[in-house]
Amino acid sequence: MSFIPLLQAASNASSTQSFGSLIVTVVLMIAIFYFFLIRPQSKKQKEMEKMLAALKKGDKVVTIGGIHGVVSSTKEKTVILKVDDNTKLEFTRSAIASVVNPEAEKKAEPAKAKAEEKSEK
Repeated sequence: MSFIPLLQAASNASSTQSFGSLIVTVVLMIAIFYFFLIRPQSKKQKEMEKMLAALKKGDKVVTIGGIHGVVSSTKEKTVILKVDDNTKLEFTRSAIASVVNPEAEKKAEPAKAKAEEKSEK
């Protein structure tokens, strides 16, 4: 008869330990989600908003649909792209995927040519 209180005390101690380990596990999972999913996504979103706010006339851009063009003019929520000599299309700012940096392309082309020359030898 005296074993029942001892069993109850043992179960209370193990439930307290399991509850503590559960709390630690949940906090650890939240930290992992924050550092590997939430934080990088918010950084990427801020960079995208900054890029869209900095669009100006003459920038070469690529839309999310893959259309390449030059910014002809900008409005508050839209951008007009010149895609051909007589063709202009209007897109919302959020449809711009990236700004093409012509200086980076020029630097990459000689390096690419050198690499091809080395591979031919």
